[in-house]
Amino acid sequence: MRIVKDPEERRNEILDAAERLFQSKGYGKATINDILNEVGVAKGTFYYYFKSKEDVLDAIVTRYAEKGVQAAREIAADVRLSVHEKLLYIMLAQRHGTEDNRQILEELHDVNNAQMHQKSLLETVLRLTPVLQEVIEQGIREKAFATPYPRESIELLLVAAVTLFDEGIFRWSPDELETKIQGFMYAMETLLGAKEGSFAYIGSLLRQSAPSGREADEE
Repeated sequence: MRIVKDPEERRNEILDAAERLFQSKGYGKATINDILNEVGVAKGTFYYYFKSKEDVLDAIVTRYAEKGVQAAREIAADVRLSVHEKLLYIMLAQRHGTEDNRQILEELHDVNNAQMHQKSLLETVLRLTPVLQEVIEQGIREKAFATPYPRESIELLLVAAVTLFDEGIFRWSPDELETKIQGFMYAMETLLGAKEGSFAYIGSLLRQSAPSGREADEE
């Protein structure tokens, strides 16, 4: 008996299967036929939802981004949190901490996936900007920040952050990275009209996210 599933459920099944395969075999080695066998659907069903294997990876990246944005929305709506707590927790929510998640996202650093990598950065900026804008506007009301351009300031900072600190784009030495972090915190204070030292926690997070000196040397 043929089982008819909700289109969104079927689409997520294909994405889940593809994600498992990309983790176990690697994106380059996994094929569409592998995905079909893994999820147990016909080729026509696959092409109903996706145009190509690249389209699947793109959808996986978008799904990760949406998870982070949804978490950001919930944090931004929490009236118990200060603006700095919200910014900290939103940043933490964007860090996909499991090894499997990192393995998928690292596929974007492959030279052949440059277009998808760019799209993932674009999605992050477009989706997070309105959420962070609300937090900054709260900070303005509470006198923690003073900027006439909350949205534009956030856009500039997001674009800077997702490019400057992306290991797939720049590979800074430890000393260079420290200088970039200090400069970024200064830019945040200046653009948002915040007190000096307000964003020390941002610097700590960026340092924790960076590869160790040993890992950088091995690469």
